[in-house]
Amino acid sequence: MDDFGIYAILGVSSPPRRLPSAEGGRRVSVAVPRDARQVVLFTAGPWGERICVNAELNDADRMPITVGKLTRYNKCLSWEKWEEETWTKSATLDVSLEDGTLDNVPPLAARDLNSKRKRERTPGEDGDEDAVTTGREDENARPNGGVPKARCQTKGRQKRVDGGGGGGAAAKTKTKTKRVNETGQTQRTAGRTPARSAAAQAPAPVGPSGRWGQTLCPVGAQTAILIGGQGARTQFCRDPMWKLCTEDLSWVAAETLAEGPTPEARIGHSAVYDSDSRRIFLFGGSKNRKWFNDVHILDTRSWKWTTVEAQGKVPPLSYHSCSMFRGELFVLGGVFPRPNPEPDGCSDSLHIFDPQLSIWYQPVVTGAVPSPRSGHSACLMQERKICVFGGWDTPVCYNDVHVLDLGLMEFSELKTSGTAPSPRSWHGSAALSGTKFLIHGGYDGNRALGDAFVFDMESNSWTEVMLPQLVLPRAGHSIITMETGARWADDEDADGDGDAVVKTLLVFGGGDNEGHFYSDLRSVAVEELLAAI
Repeated sequence: MDDFGIYAILGVSSPPRRLPSAEGGRRVSVAVPRDARQVVLFTAGPWGERICVNAELNDADRMPITVGKLTRYNKCLSWEKWEEETWTKSATLDVSLEDGTLDNVPPLAARDLNSKRKRERTPGEDGDEDAVTTGREDENARPNGGVPKARCQTKGRQKRVDGGGGGGAAAKTKTKTKRVNETGQTQRTAGRTPARSAAAQAPAPVGPSGRWGQTLCPVGAQTAILIGGQGARTQFCRDPMWKLCTEDLSWVAAETLAEGPTPEARIGHSAVYDSDSRRIFLFGGSKNRKWFNDVHILDTRSWKWTTVEAQGKVPPLSYHSCSMFRGELFVLGGVFPRPNPEPDGCSDSLHIFDPQLSIWYQPVVTGAVPSPRSGHSACLMQERKICVFGGWDTPVCYNDVHVLDLGLMEFSELKTSGTAPSPRSWHGSAALSGTKFLIHGGYDGNRALGDAFVFDMESNSWTEVMLPQLVLPRAGHSIITMETGARWADDEDADGDGDAVVKTLLVFGGGDNEGHFYSDLRSVAVEELLAAI
């Protein structure tokens, strides 16, 4: 274990520099030269019982620019100045090492999870719903940006989609703390900002921080996995992975549970679960100006990530839809990057990934193929049909319904009746039964929406539903249906004994396009929802 070392490279002209011992969680601070445009942090030697190396790159005001984590499975981090907009002056690299026996790691819910992987940035303070986004807007527009509100309109009318609404500025806080060593004496760290004492540390989070653009993926009967997302000040969440137990609606932090190469932070990705292989497939998404077309697999039995070396061609996509059918991933639409000065474009293509062969291919489809779009939703209905609703493609926002018959590989556009949802994107959608699905919230280019509608495929009709759990305006949120204990569903008629199991609609997160990001979990019994039609 004496051969273990933590090394930093501060700029391409700088040789590797071994950092002073950071054993026992003591923080070591290293000044980054002003002319350094890259920072690389890596370890060498046997890890032994060490758990992870936590790293922070802080600006001149000691505010985090980005954070990262080294583990025995991910032994190198790198940051580039041009990817971190707030890294404009001097910076400090703060490093600490977490020791312990891997077989006796304390419960994750009680551990400090304020660390992240490669080039990920610090979100606003957890639970600070007054913080707003202030960073640059990407070409792949999102509903909670920090630029003036965009206006999205229906066909034939002009619309901007390169921003969302902004609000007041978030306050920055600076904290100077001390660390108390085992002898009770005050021990200062090598840097200007000493580590906090155990007594002064904030309590461990009991649930995810506010975010939008994440995925919430049902796994099995009463478990769901939350992955990714972005919160206040356009910062990617430092707590990117959680496990939800729907039996009592409790959260368990799960970032460090999984082994293997974890996916880089992102939004606008998709995550679907294959019940036969008991694996989660994560595809695509974006991070700032970086786009992904990678496939990552999380085996929920071994709890290990693997990265797929896929054959075939699929473009980098974000805000697409992804459905699992007979073991294959059906990816439709999404935003893909174009070189400047052209704006990013939306896709109307269908790509299929076959996990057995690790290959992408494009099927031959016929019929009324949906126009290019992203931010739409797709639900697998009647065991063989994918229903596609809404989305946007500059300058058009949609509220049409298309159905892909997976037996015939034929698209059709439905003529609907009833009170249809207004054109929108980044809404939530979930199947309530074999013939009915729900649309809730979304973004119309001007504001977040808080309405809800149910579509009936037997009659091709829309019905607006009004329930108190589904009135908060939000976009970029997640909606799933799961089995829960009756006492945890928002059903006043439930026995309260917790023994019964009911099918429940769960709504998590999202934002209001005014800089507020939610971390709440709303629930409503599907039976109650259908009764409101």
